Formats: sequence, structure tokens, C-alpha cells
Amino acid sequence: MFGGGNNYVDRRDKLVDRLAKRVDDEATLEAMRAVPRHEFVPEPRRNRAYEDHPLPIGDDQTISAPHMVAIMTDVLDLSPGETVLEIGTGCGYHAAVTAEVVGAESVYSVEYSAALAERAHETLASLGYGEISIRQGDGHEGWPEHAPYDAAYLTCATASVPDAVLEQVRTGGRVLAPVGNRRQRLELLRKTEVGLEREDHGGVRFVEMRGK
Repeated sequence: MFGGGNNYVDRRDKLVDRLAKRVDDEATLEAMRAVPRHEFVPEPRRNRAYEDHPLPIGDDQTISAPHMVAIMTDVLDLSPGETVLEIGTGCGYHAAVTAEVVGAESVYSVEYSAALAERAHETLASLGYGEISIRQGDGHEGWPEHAPYDAAYLTCATASVPDAVLEQVRTGGRVLAPVGNRRQRLELLRKTEVGLEREDHGGVRFVEMRGK
């Protein structure tokens, strides 16, 4: 929705070209190309926004590495119009990428830090993603008012996916989360009539989930 300066556009295009070697879903790559990651990175580190690794955003939190956002978007296999619950808004970058795929009005995000939630809301609104819904709260509780969701994902590691989040995803939906403490695995859980089907998508490293 927003391009930024030419220098940033060139860097972003080169980054996405590299990501295309790891992710081949065109909708994911288009979303990564559309979102100006530098706008979500604090000014002192903005020049490093298109390096492929996490960066601090304040409050002991980070913006995820671009390749991880791309992989998570690809694994969730989202479609336009699907409703998505995000746990861990952070700076809002991942929510913006998700919004490029499903539509901003279909994204609901919960952030534990009031300061980060407010900043993310302001950044997203300034870039044309104002229809993304954000609330400050404990992600363990999800956001029941807008359930059921077609999909949910966590941007923080948890020992186990919160029951409330699982309950708020419809049967047939899926949940993607980094599961574990020191040793984390990216797990996709598909919710079926008879229980959960799990897929392991490899080792990852995320900040740990806050709250109860």
C-alpha cells in the first residue's frame, strides 16, 4: 500500500528476490514486496530494515526476520477474506503483511504491551492499514469477540498453544506457532472434527510470550 523512498524500494525488491528462493507462493512474495518494513523499524536502525534478521523495536521485543514472516505467511496458506487472529502485534509489520493477503479488515491482533500496541496502531494507520483491529491485552485469552477465525498465528514462543486461541479458531481452521522455550519448533495445527493434526516446520527462535 505504501512504497517509501526509491532506495528502500530497491532494497526491498532485492530482499524479496532472495526470499523467492525459499518461498514460491506469489501472494506471499507480493505481500512482502508491498509492505515497507523500514517504516516499522525504529529510526536508529532503519537503515538495516532490509537485512534478513530480527531487529529490536523496544520493550525487549523484536521485529521478526523477513524470511520468517514470509515462511509463516506461506505455511498458513491464507486466502483473501479469511479472518485471522494474530497474537503479538509488536510493531505491526507482520499484521501488515497478513493484511496484504486477506484484507486489513480481516486481521485482528492482540499485543501485551500498551506502548507497542499504540505505536503499531499509529504506524499501520499512517500506511493505509487502519482497518486492522488491534487491542492491548493478554494473548493467552485471544480475542473472543470476533471468533471464530479461519486462522491464527503467534509471533512469540509458547510452551503450548493457548487453549483460548485454539477454541476461537473454527473447525477446519489452522493455528501456527513457535512452540517450546529454549528449543522451539514452528508447528502448524489443523483443527479437525476429531482433534488436532500437527505439522512440524523446523526449528525457530522467537521471544517468549508474555502474560499469564
